Amino acid sequence: MAPIHIPNELWITLSYLGFSMCAIPFYWHLEAWNTGTCLFMAWAGLMNLNQAINSTVWNGNAINKAPVWCDISTRIFLGAVIGIPCTTMCIIRRLYQIASVRSVTITRAEKRRFVMVDLAIGIGIPIIYMILAYIPQGHRFNIIEDIGCYPAIYTTPVALVLVSLPPLLIGCVSAVYSFLTIRAFAKSRRQFMELLPRGSINSDRYIRLMLLAGVESLLTVPCTIYTIYETYIATPMNPWRGWADTHLNFSRVDQVPAILWRNSPIAVRNFESNRLAVCLIAFIFFAFFGFAEEARKNYRLGFQSVTKHMGISTSITLFSSTG
Repeated sequence: MAPIHIPNELWITLSYLGFSMCAIPFYWHLEAWNTGTCLFMAWAGLMNLNQAINSTVWNGNAINKAPVWCDISTRIFLGAVIGIPCTTMCIIRRLYQIASVRSVTITRAEKRRFVMVDLAIGIGIPIIYMILAYIPQGHRFNIIEDIGCYPAIYTTPVALVLVSLPPLLIGCVSAVYSFLTIRAFAKSRRQFMELLPRGSINSDRYIRLMLLAGVESLLTVPCTIYTIYETYIATPMNPWRGWADTHLNFSRVDQVPAILWRNSPIAVRNFESNRLAVCLIAFIFFAFFGFAEEARKNYRLGFQSVTKHMGISTSITLFSSTG
């Protein structure tokens, strides 16, 4: 059966839309100092913007027209691969801490420590991951027509350990945290609701964050296992013969026309599922937070601000705060 062709323009539209969905609510989450959520939005937004730019610039061509951008773009891609599971772990770890305590009194020093730990996990680990990914990188990068810049990871046992396994391990940790959080929440729900701090997180936001982290964890683990199977088992991996062999002719750039990869069912499945996952992450986030009470309130304030600057007086409330 011939692979299904999805128009590149659709991916471009969905990616820009996904970036907007992460960028719009970023400000009010930042105001509330929801570090894990902000880092999640940052990585998800970067992923979608990166994909949108690449799909636009290399729509219908595979010309090496922006090599420096491709160096940056492939690092963003790799950073987001681990960044999303890391920030999910930040969110669910914080929720577990809230669910398992018996007091809501948090000092300024403890808040600062929470933020620093989240930054270390959500930014520090991805930076280390991006650096380590250079070890099994076979050449500078690939350019795939309609997709754009793509990392050139040489599939060896070293790549399996340094590139493919870390997202799976972090996803498993998040899944364990999710189970523990749900158990702690169910165990003392009434007392938990009474002790839950006001302001940066309330019961409604807590549940939405728990659902977001849980869904993300459930998606990360099976998708990563499938990717590992496709990359290292279904297609036999190459032996590791050392640094010099892996980085031979490292400055090479492979350019792949669409007629080649679109006629390979495995390539189509891998590339298109990656693009779908990038957009899906943003859409899932927006589904949980784009229509919530604080979102409607900020939409209303934004609309009123725009109409005020335009000199339009209106008493119509477009986004009701009830319901």
